[in-house]
Amino acid sequence: MSLESANVRSDGYSNSRYRYYALALLTTSYMFNFVDRQILSILQEPIKADLGLSDTQLGLLTGFAFAVFYIVMGLPIARWADRGNRRNIVAYSVGLWSMMTAACGLAQNYWQLLLARIGVGVGEAGCSPPSHSMISDIFPMKERATAIATYNSGVNIGMLVGFLMGGWIQEYFGWRIALMAVGIPGILLALVIKFTVKEPQRQVAKALENQAAEAHPTLLETITLLWSKKTFRYMVFAGALASFSAYSLYSWTPSFLIRSFGMSTGTVGNWLALTIGVGGALGTFSMGYVADRLGLKDRRWYPGTIALAYGLPLPLVAAMLLSSDGTTALLFFIIPAALQATYLAPLITVTHSLVKPSMRAVSSAVVLLMVNLIGLGFGPVLVGGLSDYLEPTYGNESLRYSLLFWVSAATLACLVLCALTAKHIRRDMPEQLD
Repeated sequence: MSLESANVRSDGYSNSRYRYYALALLTTSYMFNFVDRQILSILQEPIKADLGLSDTQLGLLTGFAFAVFYIVMGLPIARWADRGNRRNIVAYSVGLWSMMTAACGLAQNYWQLLLARIGVGVGEAGCSPPSHSMISDIFPMKERATAIATYNSGVNIGMLVGFLMGGWIQEYFGWRIALMAVGIPGILLALVIKFTVKEPQRQVAKALENQAAEAHPTLLETITLLWSKKTFRYMVFAGALASFSAYSLYSWTPSFLIRSFGMSTGTVGNWLALTIGVGGALGTFSMGYVADRLGLKDRRWYPGTIALAYGLPLPLVAAMLLSSDGTTALLFFIIPAALQATYLAPLITVTHSLVKPSMRAVSSAVVLLMVNLIGLGFGPVLVGGLSDYLEPTYGNESLRYSLLFWVSAATLACLVLCALTAKHIRRDMPEQLD
């Protein structure tokens, strides 16, 4: 029986309103995370023209250079979160990345912009691992995928805000003001989290519920336990390839629409705010709910929901990238855009079920390391690199074919790994938790 089910909580989270207040603020922090992370994608073309950059350099800004420091800092921060005050870590991280986003608007050359983006990556590393751990301690297993999916909807809400604000502020005031305008409000959010959200009680393993504390496992112990499970190995790589597809599309779809169809940043921002922002938030929450409902009946639905979310829309992605008309391309993108961020809720839910409660923040960091290294780190860079390689042959259309190749290859490999996960998950994942 969990602490919550025993109704002995003293941290305020027995009150359902306060649970959802805390979830709303954590979701808002993740929204700001993605506003600041992804706004560069809508600003890429004016930044490219102003600073004289190549597609590979743009891919490094939005992908690998950001992801490496995001990943490097993720594990030690997660280790800190498994021992320290997670609420404080989230608040400090929000404040840091917000200041560095505003600093991006002051950059006068590529290297200054790169250093500021590295600062954004360092700050954002402290958001999700402690937030995932808090959510898993606030909500019981039967509601966890839905709660994590709600948190993950911050991805899409953040993109909605980023695309709208970035697109239109850039139109009227330029890309520098756009970056400063989205960075500064995050500092205020950091203060709200720090002073109004309580650190939740940590759930402990059933056998240790009556003990004062649980020993903290080492990082190596957590990684070893995860890697011993075939379910984790297959599913984390499936999630990483889904992330590769998602980040490739998030980073380069605005540039594709601008180059191939001559759209303005404001128009592209409006469309992508609706499809990725509104549609994606609904899709992310819905697939988390579906994973909870179906996963209780058959755990194979956890990887199954990922396979459905990325496999079924692949023909629509191909149709979008091969369209000769901008409006048609955007219509084809509606369903895929709504499902691009759905992999993380079932992946985190399964991962947390494979480890002890005291390992949850680190296990989230391991997941984020893998999905961000492969997805965020290599996705935008490889798309940009192939686009530069194809440019002498295809000109402005090189980006179209680079996206088609990489997104298709990553999605097909993801489907194979989801099938392998389903083969092992009933053996590795416990019947019931909490």
